[in-house]
Amino acid sequence: MTSTLAHLGLYGLGTMGSALALNILEKGFALHVSNRSPDRIAAFVTEAQAEGLATKAVAHDSLAAMAGAMAAPRAIILMVQAGAAVDECINALIPLLSLGDTIIDAGNADFHDTRARTTRVEAAGLAYLGMGVSGGEEGARHGPSIMAGGTPAVFDGIRPVLEAIAARFNDAPCAAHLGPDGAGHFVKTVHNGIEYADMQMIAEIYGIMRRGMGMEPADIGKVFEAWDKGALKSYLVEITGIILQAQDKVTGLPVVDVIMDSAGQKGTGRWTVIEALALGQSASVIEAGVGARGWSSEKTARTAGETILATPRKALTLTEAQLEGALLTARIAAYAQGFRLMAAASANYRWALDNARVAEIWRAGCIIRSALLDDISAAFRGEMPEGQLIFAPAFVARLQANLPALRQVVAAAIAGGYPVPALAGAVGWLDTMAQARGTADLIQAQRDFFGRHGFERLDGAKGQHGPWAD
Repeated sequence: MTSTLAHLGLYGLGTMGSALALNILEKGFALHVSNRSPDRIAAFVTEAQAEGLATKAVAHDSLAAMAGAMAAPRAIILMVQAGAAVDECINALIPLLSLGDTIIDAGNADFHDTRARTTRVEAAGLAYLGMGVSGGEEGARHGPSIMAGGTPAVFDGIRPVLEAIAARFNDAPCAAHLGPDGAGHFVKTVHNGIEYADMQMIAEIYGIMRRGMGMEPADIGKVFEAWDKGALKSYLVEITGIILQAQDKVTGLPVVDVIMDSAGQKGTGRWTVIEALALGQSASVIEAGVGARGWSSEKTARTAGETILATPRKALTLTEAQLEGALLTARIAAYAQGFRLMAAASANYRWALDNARVAEIWRAGCIIRSALLDDISAAFRGEMPEGQLIFAPAFVARLQANLPALRQVVAAAIAGGYPVPALAGAVGWLDTMAQARGTADLIQAQRDFFGRHGFERLDGAKGQHGPWAD
């Protein structure tokens, strides 16, 4: 593909779409825009005019009108809800576009859908990119992390735009082509899975401090603010410190005290867990984050359970250093599980993902950006026994220094009656990975007993049965 910058279009002017469109215009590129609801088109034009960015924007009243007005070759970015809406747009565009034109899905698509859509669109003589965009509204407007999948030549055709609008780390753009078809959307899915885990672990630490240690939100916020200056430096720790120190304008109470304790989810976390299971991988920390959101929605049942189960709770005595070490250790486990999953998917789908590059483009713009990602990138480019991030020398040192704190925090929380599913999941996985001989020998014997599945002996003999078979 040889795209010219003037022939770029964007369809879908919701929160993310409008922000990304303004980012593109601000970087000096011409852009055609449209939206299903006409009022959003008018609102966007007004917003672009207010920011002095309307001169390079051309608005159209429909997707068909936009495609028809654009000169070929065209690259049209779809910023619509994942699922049926994307397919509707593709169906509408295929008869309108020409050889060499590209459709770019920049939403949170299921990578399986992206793989199927790539085949269908390419069969029609067009090109397709599945592009993960992370950073929320702020990132889309001022610099997101961009994870693209598709034909390399297609990516190269719009590389100048993507690198210009992306976040930058040490002046390098956080945008990369990661592999064919669904590779970009898969990496974005795992990114979101790690995000679920990290948010849950932070919430668990907050719960320990608030309810187990009796600290006020503002004081907890100051602790997170301090942690953001050290090894835990990250976007999520930073905003947690800000959130916990904020007051509600109506009641004067801490903002967190007037928010319903029921968190939503849009599916990418579940997809991460589903794919981990399908690929035979462990994503216990991520799974705990997803599961906890599901449990949070059962407000009525939990309210009843507080009385019915009457779980006794004890005050906790933990230090800030223990809590910091626990969160750091669990975060390493969550990242490690995510990168293991990407490696497994890369082998299964023949993507040749570069995990070091993934870590690099996550260092700015995205929600899970953190100080750890520099070390993760370096680990993947250096010594890593068995291909395990947790076995890289730099991470071995951190785990040995901080795993005791995670054990202490989890043990105290469980003994005190405070839920820590993600932190506990991290301990369980790390302990399993540090045990040469586990307990699956008994499981294999059980399987053979009730199903004659057979087992492998230590001497290498396979398909063996126990004496119970006689």
